Formats: sequence, structure tokens, C-alpha cells
Amino acid sequence: MRILVVAATAPEIAALVAAAPAHVDVLITGVGMVATAARAARAMTETRYDVAFNFGLCGTFDRALPLGRVCHVVSDVFSELGAQDDERFLSIQEMQLLGSDEAPFTGGRLLNPAPPLNATLQRLPEVSGITVNTVHGHQSSIAAVSARLQPQVESMEGAAFMYAALITGTPFAQVRAVSNVVERRNRAAWRLDDAIRNLGETATRMLRDA
Repeated sequence: MRILVVAATAPEIAALVAAAPAHVDVLITGVGMVATAARAARAMTETRYDVAFNFGLCGTFDRALPLGRVCHVVSDVFSELGAQDDERFLSIQEMQLLGSDEAPFTGGRLLNPAPPLNATLQRLPEVSGITVNTVHGHQSSIAAVSARLQPQVESMEGAAFMYAALITGTPFAQVRAVSNVVERRNRAAWRLDDAIRNLGETATRMLRDA
């Protein structure tokens, strides 16, 4: 089985990289959705992979998701893609520039229709996410996006990875560990070490199950 592991930064998956078997290719894209979409799509086009995994960190809107928890993001959306109409936000679908079910979207979102059959993956909680260029850190914008999309987690790369996988027909899973609550920026409250450790352990088990 040929496997692609995609991450934004090397530290997020350092433990996995150190033990990755020969049939696993590791792609470090750099931070952000543009770098992730471009580099992941190129990799998936140049090589036919049996499965691609995106491993990374995320912030949580859902207080029921404890810091350090690893989750499987099965639904994601580019939350900033659209226009402001005074106080109202119009999605690209509401602007009629893209159909709600125009590939690779389903109901305006990017969904994982057929996650790989992986025992470790199946034990993870499934969550919905948003992908952003600017991480939320102001109460009014947090409240607005929460009311509009009801996200549980946010990242800067997840939907871009899913987009690349969907347009290339690559089976995939987006897996993230919660490093912080989405709130006014408070690095002292983040649990980066716990999140990275738990992500590495989960990722290693997933590759063993693949």
C-alpha cells in the first residue's frame, strides 16, 4: 500500500517521520491553504496513492472536546470564501458563483464520503471543521462564524487538503489534535506538547493499521 502523509509543519509529525516505513511518503506543505492545496494536489497527481492522511493541530469551538483530543474531521469548509454584505456574510454559493453540489462540494461543504477502513481512525470522534486564513481570536467574529457554520474545530489547511484529495480521487482522512480553545489569543492556555504527542501516537497506530 502506498501512503501519503501531509502536514503543514515538521514538528507536528516529527515522531511519525522518525519511524515512517518505506511505503509512506511524507509531504510538508508549509502553513496555509494555498500551499497545502497546491503541493498536495501536485503530489497526488504525480503519484497514485492508496490513501492520504493529513495530520495536524486545530483549535476547538466545542468545549466538549478536551485539549489534546485527537479527532477525525469529516466535514470542512472554506469559511472566509465569499463576500461581506454590511453585517451579513455571503458564501460563494450564496453569491451563485459556485453550485452547492458542484464538485467537489456537497451542500456547500467538503465531505469525506468514504473514509479508509482503519481501526484507529474509526475510534476517533468525528467532527466538523472550518479552514481559515486568519485564526479566530475576537469574540464577535467567533460568535458570528459559530452561528453561521456551527464548527467544532478550525485549522489553516484542512479543507485545502480535502479539496486536493477529492479532485484527484484519492481516499483520505483529515486527523487533528486539539491544541487550544478558539478564543482571544492565549498561548499560556494552549496544550501544544500534549496535542503533538497524542497526534504522533495516533498517527503511528493508524499507519500500522493501514
